[in-house]
Amino acid sequence: MTFLPSLSLPANLAVFAVLAAAVWFAGTRLSYLADAIAKQTGVSRAIMGLIFLAAITELPELVTTSAAAIRGDAALALNNMFGGITMQTAILAVADAVAIRVTLTSFPRKPTPILEAALLILLLTTTLVIISVGEVSLFFNVGLGATLLAGVYFVSIFVLDRYDNDNPWQPVNLPELEDVPQVLPFHALHELPLRNLVMQSCGVAVVILVCGILLVETSAAIADQSGLGSSFIGVTLLAATTSLPELSTTIAAVRMGAYTMAISNIFGSNLIMLFVLFPADFFYRRGVILNEADETAQLALLSGIAVTTIYIIGLLIKKKPRIAGMGLDSILVLGVYLASVYVFYTVR
Repeated sequence: MTFLPSLSLPANLAVFAVLAAAVWFAGTRLSYLADAIAKQTGVSRAIMGLIFLAAITELPELVTTSAAAIRGDAALALNNMFGGITMQTAILAVADAVAIRVTLTSFPRKPTPILEAALLILLLTTTLVIISVGEVSLFFNVGLGATLLAGVYFVSIFVLDRYDNDNPWQPVNLPELEDVPQVLPFHALHELPLRNLVMQSCGVAVVILVCGILLVETSAAIADQSGLGSSFIGVTLLAATTSLPELSTTIAAVRMGAYTMAISNIFGSNLIMLFVLFPADFFYRRGVILNEADETAQLALLSGIAVTTIYIIGLLIKKKPRIAGMGLDSILVLGVYLASVYVFYTVR
């Protein structure tokens, strides 16, 4: 995609918008497919959100981060990852506004999302510690910390799967299922055979993957032409665009009444984001990538910890104020996200 730098800034912005739209529609389709597969296989919506939806919707981050690492742009790679964590968590606030008469974090009937969020905070804190003390090269310039985080991710998935299947705990005083409005209670995909659903999911994954490859090149060109730099573009524009699959799938899940799947999709995507650090480190040939983490990346990790903690509190406190169509926790998360964008701009 070497022709992108030769295009004008408006032209690159137009290309960016087209790619973003393609990712949006693909993500919406994926949410319907995931719900249909969950119904046919009997897999819980929490696990479908944590593994199936999160894995496919994270393809843009995987591609863009790896591509940026191959190009030697550590700032774009790291800030795309870490900035995307706060951005994706803020998506839950948008989904909360879509949920009619329901506060999103009041609904999950199992504590699985709380455990997901707690594990995410553990990994984010560990990443900050590694950056602070300095990363150590383990093999082929891949850091020990990145390898450790990848291993902990797989252990976390195993623990979460076992916990979701074995834990019978359910909170009380929740809205009854029939009282929760479902804007899209049924979709024609539910009538399709499982094989057809899987094939369509693979096709959607390819669309998201290809668009992700093109998005990183477009973002790099915009960063150069606008003068905003890779750090700010990575933590805002690129992170927001590669989070479009999460946004579209989460909103579609909420409209279907699949609230637990929506929350698990976001927390699961954020967990995968830290796993993506391993391939990024592998493809970055100029050293250990975490040693290139700048102030913006560290601030992004801190804001990710803050918004995740807010939603843990929201998941534990079932009865909370609903203001302007959103729960108080979602309003606070949006405030942290907007404040973080301002801080990112000032320190860029």
